[in-house]
Amino acid sequence: MKVLSMIQPWATLLVQGETLYETRSWKTRHRGPLAIHASQKVDKQACKYEPIRSLLAKNGYTEQNLPTGVILATCELTNCYQVIDINHTSAILDCGKVVTGEDFLLGDYSPGYFAWEIAGFRLLKPYIPVKGKLGLWEYPIDEDKDSSRVTKTLSH
Repeated sequence: MKVLSMIQPWATLLVQGETLYETRSWKTRHRGPLAIHASQKVDKQACKYEPIRSLLAKNGYTEQNLPTGVILATCELTNCYQVIDINHTSAILDCGKVVTGEDFLLGDYSPGYFAWEIAGFRLLKPYIPVKGKLGLWEYPIDEDKDSSRVTKTLSH
């Protein structure tokens, strides 16, 4: 399965369904199953700011207890849109969608960046400890065979 490594708290906020998009400076042609990996790094400054602190607390997390070095969840990468315009409170994607609110606050919507649309999160328990990599990388996850790992499905 394709895997995307993310710095915390962004990985947890994504898999907890707090945002519809993961923003990247690069696009992908991949569509379909994707696993989300939390890297070893935690952006401690981001964890202190609102609404991030409150969103983490709502899900039982703080800067100190965020999981790192593990695959947190699987999901479906459904689309990849380019950011074509931005102002102080919203971004416009090349598909015509407008990103506002927490989705906007939780991403980097610089013009030319890409919003990866992700849905159908399946949280893994226990998490899968593994070292991350840059870009999309492969890791053998067979959800059908290891269905005991999947404990909670989130959709937007």
